[in-house]
Amino acid sequence: MTTASLVQELKTLRKGRGVHAGRITDKIGPALAAACGITEADGAVAAKQKLVTRLTDLVEQLPEDLHLAARVAFGLISDVRHPLYQERVGWLAATIDRDARTVRRRVDEAVDQLAELAATTMRRDAGGWHTAELAVAVMLDQERPEVLERYQIVVNQDGVTSFDFVAAFPVHRRDVEAQLLYGGTLQDRGNLDRPGFRLVPAEPLARGETHDFAIRYRLSHRDAMRPCVLHVPERPCEVFDLRVRFEHDRKRLVRAFDGVLRSDAEPVGTTQSVDRAGEIHLRFRRLLPGLLYGARWGSAAVCPARRAS
Repeated sequence: MTTASLVQELKTLRKGRGVHAGRITDKIGPALAAACGITEADGAVAAKQKLVTRLTDLVEQLPEDLHLAARVAFGLISDVRHPLYQERVGWLAATIDRDARTVRRRVDEAVDQLAELAATTMRRDAGGWHTAELAVAVMLDQERPEVLERYQIVVNQDGVTSFDFVAAFPVHRRDVEAQLLYGGTLQDRGNLDRPGFRLVPAEPLARGETHDFAIRYRLSHRDAMRPCVLHVPERPCEVFDLRVRFEHDRKRLVRAFDGVLRSDAEPVGTTQSVDRAGEIHLRFRRLLPGLLYGARWGSAAVCPARRAS
């Protein structure tokens, strides 16, 4: 699946009645079908349902000024069912008091961003579950630093019996004690440069259920943890909340990363201020799988990022 092919197929889809076109399967190209999880076994009704669900999910991730343009363009608003794309463009131009050229430009921008999102993110129902929120608190102002990770998981299919994940910070398994605070049974999966685990809930979970669990890590010594918390989700993650409490050093250099592409070069990030209590608080929303989120501190530390789970 390439971004260019998705752009072309989305532009084809918006023509005519958009998602409400007759023989909708004829307007869904191979790249768009892959992005929506549509297979040859799906009939027209199932294909349309998957298409509308996926498009709606992606549109919600667009900047606010592009929401309406995208929804109107593809016919995702029930009150706007004009049979032609240009008629829907005219309706939106009159509604927001802009000319049609401005509306078409916004739609094109929305299509480009939708294609990028579809190419880099998984469907929320893929893989059985996704993360609603990951909250990480790092306490470095003690002899043996501690990290608390709290997960809220949303189940996307029936019969889910486990969740695989890795710690959000790099440390050798031998240098950390892991304790599950609540949420089931914890199984150790070993690690490369950070601990990996499998969380097994008490009972199999059904589609639509949420499940919470928390794990506390206690490091063996101050230098066991590398100076960063970098989360690279493999599944959609709605919220990543990060707090770090440093020793009493308010001049510490901290850089934050909000959706940075991973590469061999060390990313630059943005400077983050440490408050008077010696803490930072970062909150990331709508994380994209494969991109890097979090913080690192110190002037020369190299901090590897691994996929989360």
